[in-house]
Amino acid sequence: MGAQDIDVVIVGAGPAGIFCALALVECGFAGSIVMLDKGLAVEDRVCPKQAGGPCAGCDPCRITTGFSGAGAFSDGKLSLSSEVGGDLPDLIGHEAVQAAIGEVDGVYLAFGADGRVEGAGPRPEVDGIRLSAIEAGLKLVDCPLRHLGTERARELYARLERHLADAGVDLRFRTTCTQVLVEGDACTGVVAEGPEGAYELRARHTVVATGRRGADWLERMCREHRIAHGPGPVDIGVRVEVRNEVMRTVNDVLYESKLIGYPKPFKNKVRTFCQNPGGFVSQENYDGGLAVVNGHSYKERKSANTNLAILCSHNFSEPFDQPIAYAQKVGELTNMLGDGRILVQRLGDILDGKRTWDKELRRSNVAPTLGDAVAGDITAAMPYRAMTNILAFMLAVDKVVPGFAAPETLLYSPELKFYSNRVKMDEGFRTSVRGLRCLGDSSGWTRGLMMASVMGYLAGGLLADV
Repeated sequence: MGAQDIDVVIVGAGPAGIFCALALVECGFAGSIVMLDKGLAVEDRVCPKQAGGPCAGCDPCRITTGFSGAGAFSDGKLSLSSEVGGDLPDLIGHEAVQAAIGEVDGVYLAFGADGRVEGAGPRPEVDGIRLSAIEAGLKLVDCPLRHLGTERARELYARLERHLADAGVDLRFRTTCTQVLVEGDACTGVVAEGPEGAYELRARHTVVATGRRGADWLERMCREHRIAHGPGPVDIGVRVEVRNEVMRTVNDVLYESKLIGYPKPFKNKVRTFCQNPGGFVSQENYDGGLAVVNGHSYKERKSANTNLAILCSHNFSEPFDQPIAYAQKVGELTNMLGDGRILVQRLGDILDGKRTWDKELRRSNVAPTLGDAVAGDITAAMPYRAMTNILAFMLAVDKVVPGFAAPETLLYSPELKFYSNRVKMDEGFRTSVRGLRCLGDSSGWTRGLMMASVMGYLAGGLLADV
């Protein structure tokens, strides 16, 4: 196994890694930068299923890995408020985050993002939705956003990819980071395995930005090398699909309704996430063949439905402290019931205590946009606590959006978000291991495109001065 000496290695080519490299380039960093990703270049990330075929079980999945990461290809939404996107403000402050959002948004605009800001609707309409939410015991988070669109996000990130390559960043795809090298109290680089075999990258600075897809791997690295960290929450839920007519008011005024509740009897945090007006429900594959559900929204291509996630947060610390493993088991059990595919069930059937049959889906007003989803019973795999929370939350949302909890509303499962590993770090994103920084969603501090981009951009600027 050979070795190569470099200045900065960035593991993961998602938004955090991309914007870390971009900041280094913008700051005139003269050292060598290598970026690794197990997936493909953005121009090669073509999913057979999106082209109309069945899921081919690509390893790794072309939707969740590769340049731009998983989030960009799901819906491409940039939240423009420090109130949304994780806990980074708790680490560096809301003012610093909001200022960085403005800078990063400017970069996205420079590379071709749509100038239109969604969710900045007339205040009387927003106030009316907020009042209905308050009456239902829910909180409406007012967050303007910029919608890239799944197909246009690809074009934007292709421009970013070319820009980094032209600036001298060494982009290595089909390359897996198998190990973080730690000697004493310092990180000295990584072990990578690519098309030419395994090799060491000896780096002055190591940046791990592996996204949700790499959260489990990073947690193993933290345990193995005693990198200070603690378990964070994991989100277990469903993807809900309704007709556009049901969501029209919210879609027109806010584009995405971010609602949060703590329904009885358990009072866990439950929230809506990733709303896609006129969008399409999609399947993503994680390591080990785990099939999870997500949603896409395009600028041009539209469906008759709106889909969004409803997620229930779970925390585990004593005696069990492996929330990722817990969520994976829930997903595996659901996949078993669906014979490896996504399960879908009508809300009315859940409330009636019965499974859904294909013939019932065919005569419903809501036609599934995930054509090969398997009609069945998601309650046979979903934990009681999570299912109870989700149903109570949906009934509350129905008071804000009449028709949301109609009998024909579709619920797809499993929708899982892995954020478990909260790496402990200081305001400069330095971990307990010298020379190692962890960024983006896998660090446990961010959730989503914008906040991951912000964390990467700020970290790159700090690294350039070291």
